[in-house]
Amino acid sequence: MHPEHAPHPPVIRAPQVHRPTPFPPPATAPAPLALVQPDQVPAVASIVLPDGRIVTGYAVHPAQPAAAKPAVSRTAVNVALGGIGFGAVCGGLFLLTAFIAALTAFITQLIILAAVIFGGWIAVQVLGTGGHRGGTTVNIRRAVFKRNHFHG
Repeated sequence: MHPEHAPHPPVIRAPQVHRPTPFPPPATAPAPLALVQPDQVPAVASIVLPDGRIVTGYAVHPAQPAAAKPAVSRTAVNVALGGIGFGAVCGGLFLLTAFIAALTAFITQLIILAAVIFGGWIAVQVLGTGGHRGGTTVNIRRAVFKRNHFHG
């Protein structure tokens, strides 16, 4: 193998440590500072990375969850429930109109049936052969037909 193409050994660098630099004191009178409790001051932490570098910084605490907002607003829920109720009412109204149409057809058929039965009863009473109720009786056997004229 040619020496120019030989693999190079990995370069190991010395770890670098970075430390925060404090601010110099102000030349004028310092402004009054609010007192901070020791438990509220974030701690400085250092970690060593796998390649040997050291990283220093403030520890970040997980944020406390705020009051959880519902995934869906109350207005959207109310609108959806109103739509479901309206759909249920429309279905009921459709069934009601179908019931009224069927009842109307049934009553119409009953009226027609009554008219047919009553009309038949009237026809039997008018044209019936049972019993004579007065009037003129014509005996057709004795009648004489001449030239399509009846002479009785």
